Amino acid sequence: MKTSSPFAPGSLDHAGTSYQVVDLPALFGERLNALPVVLRILLENIVRHGSGAEREAVVAAMFAWLEHGSSEAEIAFQPGRVLMHDTTSTPALVDIAAMRDALAEAGYDPTALNPGLPVDISVDHSLAVEFFAQKEALEKNLALEIKRNGERYSFMRWASKVMKGVRIHPPGTGIMHTINLEQLATVVSVEERDGQPWLVPDTLLGTDSHTPMINGIGVLGWGVGGLEAQTVMFGMPTMMRIPDVIGVQLSGRLPAGVLATDLALTVTRQLRAIGVSGEFVEFFGPGVATLTAGERAVVANMAPEYGASSGFFPIDAQTIAYLHSTARPQALQQLAEAYARRNALWFDPHATPRYTRTIAIDLATVAMHVAGPRRPQDLLSYAELAPTVRALGFTPSQAQGPLPRHPYAIAAITSCTNTSDPALLAAAGLVARKARALGLRVPYWVKTSLGPGSPAAASYLARAGLDADLAAVGFDIVGYGCTTCIGNSGPLSAPIQQALANGEIHPVAALSGNRNFPGRVHPDLDLGFLMSPPLVVACALAGDAEIDLATQPLQTTADGRDVWLRDLWPSHAEIAAAVDAGVRAEDFPRAFALASQNPMWHALQVPQTPLFPWSPASTALRRPPFAALSEGSLLGSFTAYPLLVLGDDITTDHISPASAIPRQSFIADFLVERGDDRNDLNVFASRRGNWEVMMRAAFYNKTLRNLLAPDAPPGYTLHVPSAELAPIHEVAARYRAAGLASVLVAGERYGTGSSRDWAAKGQRLLGIRAVLAMSFERIHRSNLIGMGILPLRLPDGASPAELAIAPGDRIDVNADAALLAPRCEIAVRLLRQDGRVEEISARAAVETQLEVELLRRGGVIPFILQNTMAAQRRS
Repeated sequence: MKTSSPFAPGSLDHAGTSYQVVDLPALFGERLNALPVVLRILLENIVRHGSGAEREAVVAAMFAWLEHGSSEAEIAFQPGRVLMHDTTSTPALVDIAAMRDALAEAGYDPTALNPGLPVDISVDHSLAVEFFAQKEALEKNLALEIKRNGERYSFMRWASKVMKGVRIHPPGTGIMHTINLEQLATVVSVEERDGQPWLVPDTLLGTDSHTPMINGIGVLGWGVGGLEAQTVMFGMPTMMRIPDVIGVQLSGRLPAGVLATDLALTVTRQLRAIGVSGEFVEFFGPGVATLTAGERAVVANMAPEYGASSGFFPIDAQTIAYLHSTARPQALQQLAEAYARRNALWFDPHATPRYTRTIAIDLATVAMHVAGPRRPQDLLSYAELAPTVRALGFTPSQAQGPLPRHPYAIAAITSCTNTSDPALLAAAGLVARKARALGLRVPYWVKTSLGPGSPAAASYLARAGLDADLAAVGFDIVGYGCTTCIGNSGPLSAPIQQALANGEIHPVAALSGNRNFPGRVHPDLDLGFLMSPPLVVACALAGDAEIDLATQPLQTTADGRDVWLRDLWPSHAEIAAAVDAGVRAEDFPRAFALASQNPMWHALQVPQTPLFPWSPASTALRRPPFAALSEGSLLGSFTAYPLLVLGDDITTDHISPASAIPRQSFIADFLVERGDDRNDLNVFASRRGNWEVMMRAAFYNKTLRNLLAPDAPPGYTLHVPSAELAPIHEVAARYRAAGLASVLVAGERYGTGSSRDWAAKGQRLLGIRAVLAMSFERIHRSNLIGMGILPLRLPDGASPAELAIAPGDRIDVNADAALLAPRCEIAVRLLRQDGRVEEISARAAVETQLEVELLRRGGVIPFILQNTMAAQRRS
């Protein structure tokens, strides 16, 4: 940053060191206080990284935002670091390895292609719950994980050795967002600039939609697709409009018996109700001060579920207390507070900044909730769970067997969302303790699991004596990873599988995770309820989702005594006492360091070559065809067949599944033909380094309904010219061989859910040139652009149901690359098979000029390759 007016740096003297800072109060005075805190952080980033007239214009636009609470102005945001997990980093690292090959083949230096920012990768998305309800489950699941994924993990270790700035946290170290909370986040960072130490806000982008969990301790970060992350990794800023910011005003205090999960589900419902879609969310008001950092992190984690990019809680005393409780250095705690207070980033419970819109929540009105059975925003009182299940009207196809109609097939304390706050795990342990004392046991058909976000959980649960109580009711620790939340739930119990095969049951999952989309946690489960960890234990004990925990006992003791939920539910005082008895600050760094020494991880063989030695026999890692210099733009004018026509709420799980590969599927056949064991195919997420598998997996989901062929088997569509049903990838290949273009049509919220870039890569490999939808979820829209696919927003009245696209109808798109601009109109014509032509005025779902440029070049990978070659030519 230049030192000339009007943006000269200030200084902050602390503990004998003089730091340079962007002195926001000195530069902008009282008007700074009107901005939401998230915009103050973005403003600091703009001033620090920008220069000249362009910086002055952007700063002016930032304050002009105050007039309307919105702006069309673009800003360039440069985060301090990037966070990834193994199943998003694997495809990114595969892309980079393939780009290095392409550079070498073109005569350029491949070793020059290195990330320009620190990249932390957590290996957390591949742990499956194969063993459970036994003391050895953790060790057995970890060993099996590394055995199954050894080739991919060896590749990741190779990448960390040959690519500068890439650091990998091995299996067993925890879930990425928990690691970020407990180990990586600094709140305030020290940067060296021109030989001077600078204090700057800790900021990041993560290739997982739940990255905003870190917002709970005042660190600004949000989720992006792996493709957008690649541009950032290689030195490009992420371009964005100055975001709209929704203010959520909190007052009061959570009542007795109500937990952070209940608040998170309430916020999700209320923000989805007002149509939040990509905005930043910031919490303000006196109620914020009553929430611990752990409770805030639960609420922040669910930002993607309430449609937001962030769920931000500014820095305050609770933030500093959290740093202390996780053994961060005292000097860092003091520096974070000094910087935040100095730079107008410290939380004021009485402040009322300008927001785009606001909603108010009185914490005292929040009650015990669940959400489901198919979407996180479908909020219910816990007392409504059983009536909701009964109302589904399931009728067994034959005489009722020994299991209830709606048994809990899975009861999983899973996900970083509700396992990173020790208070929630303590609450679950206390329910288990009281159940154990009464001699209660979980019914034999329920698959139970406990997968904490942090290995420190084992220490504090043991110290409080709660580990034995949890184990007594089946909740032994199965590992430290995403497990069931991401679809790695492992097989269902044998009684459930048999009853399902007989058509006797419609099973249910009880989850402490963040998503319950049909088929997400297991391909055979389309009903799931999100809830707090202690309620998961209670539901497991009940065993039957038709038992109303508000009006019925969940079990009866051996001596005939009815046991009610109220008999087991802990008070806030009991939870606090258990946390005090169990948690020690030193547990967090010690457990993380021990897990990082994982001997199985460090024993993996790692190639020693600068270019990766691809094996033609591998079914895990294949050089992708789109990481090549030959790939070009998909823009232009074309007439296309719809490859699929879909409805609303198509998730990235529908588009690119992550869960177990079905044994009887054409994907399984493909792998078995190449030597894999049909009985141990692992999960789709483990194959994201193999484009041939992932292309075949695209849209393979039995709950997906393709309106072109409503009765087609999973993964099939209609080849219109021949009127034949065939696997989607085969139909796409036939269109491509005939020189015919393909598009996809969908309804509202296309691409909701996880940030997986393979949801876009699969569509590119299928030859889809444009996706026409009523609306897009933010990250998937970005990923489509990153793969060169044009997202087009359909106007009101042009939903798939209203268009009634029939086999034989074609779509004409006029997307001239030279005329493309952010949010421009694109002429679309629907060419009916009977000769009628219907004009549709679609709008490009393109937000910035950088996105326009990416589409013109064919996506992120050609963009990076071309820039790298240009830089080498200049040097």
